[in-house]
Amino acid sequence: MIGAGPAARIFEALVAARDRAYRRGWLGVARLPAPVLSVGNLSVGGSGKTPAVIALGQALQREGLRLDVLSRGYRRASRKLEIATTGREDVDTVGDEPRLIAARLQAPVLVHPDRFRAGLEGERRFQSQLHLLDDGFQHRQLARAFDLVLVSPADLEDRLLPAGRLRELPAALARAHAILWTVDGDGAGLARFTAAPVFAGRKCPLPPPGAWPRRPLAFCGIARPESFWATLAELGIAPAARIAFGDHHRYSRHDLARLRRTAATAGADGFLTTAKDAMRLPAGLEPLAVAEIEMRIPALPALMARIREACGV
Repeated sequence: MIGAGPAARIFEALVAARDRAYRRGWLGVARLPAPVLSVGNLSVGGSGKTPAVIALGQALQREGLRLDVLSRGYRRASRKLEIATTGREDVDTVGDEPRLIAARLQAPVLVHPDRFRAGLEGERRFQSQLHLLDDGFQHRQLARAFDLVLVSPADLEDRLLPAGRLRELPAALARAHAILWTVDGDGAGLARFTAAPVFAGRKCPLPPPGAWPRRPLAFCGIARPESFWATLAELGIAPAARIAFGDHHRYSRHDLARLRRTAATAGADGFLTTAKDAMRLPAGLEPLAVAEIEMRIPALPALMARIREACGV
């Protein structure tokens, strides 16, 4: 790795050693009775995994399958096995992404670092026929029938942590069963790394149930705030002010007071945030609009056919 510091070289060596251990069978892999569909990526945060999980879950539900979602629940307060089913659960207990997924799918989201244990509980309690493994590409200790990996051009040119944003190098895409290419173009550069079929996927903003604020204070606490600012530009929204918090930020009353002060100073006529942030936001910030994002996959029937064949459902 040219130009990488000692920390990056150490991380690269650890990633390579872990990969070698799994390929040679030195590290064990647990297999659930029901098939596992993994949705993951190469980089840290911001690729659209949550909208992709929701889109695939909805497609599977339309085909009559009982499913659950297995999640680690990043940055939640609890370490116990927790289950979200409605999206009204305590966000500190289950985490913002599991709560959002449960709200959209109305399906059980089982949250625990040990996804094998969570999957067994899903099959016992909900008779799940299929597991959706959220952010699962690097969770190799759980066997899966199908690996869908979200990729952008930046991933193919980036570097491993901490020098870049990659958790694995693009060569890891050789393990993928299909690629979801999340930007314009045909993903021609992927042929260097994988022979897996490539499907286009687009993160698209949904129209709001009411009117957007004309000059909102826009804020978010996500891994790549620039993606939210780009969404607002796509919607033709010019915020009066913007504030970016840390990823998975837990909003406090102090934060709400700061947002109100900034809005008043900027002359904003309301607040605008992401659906994930809305899951972590205390009540009382008004008027608030939420920018919902969905993952649109034009060739979804073809992708679902591959998934159903691989999973045997």
